[in-house]
Amino acid sequence: MIFKAVGEGRPYPDHGRVSAKDWADVPPRQVRLDELVTTKRTLDLDRLLAEDSTFFGDLFAHVIEFEGTLYLEDGLHRAVRAALQQRPVLHARVLTVR
Repeated sequence: MIFKAVGEGRPYPDHGRVSAKDWADVPPRQVRLDELVTTKRTLDLDRLLAEDSTFFGDLFAHVIEFEGTLYLEDGLHRAVRAALQQRPVLHARVLTVR
């Protein structure tokens, strides 16, 4: 299994960070793919296969840590790419929400 679980929706409270600029103060770190719970069940293949999929956004995935669980909020295409390249980790900005 690539991820800890495949979820649908965001079970954590709103954190108010919308744009890449809002996330800029959250330092990136490595996160294991098998510790992540996705917040989306589907992936747009165009985003996965696009060469410039990270050109306009943040270079790092966005992960929310809530009640001890890591939720992949943004960057599912990056995580799947990492898995396809047989990399067990992903560089992500991890925000702890209470």
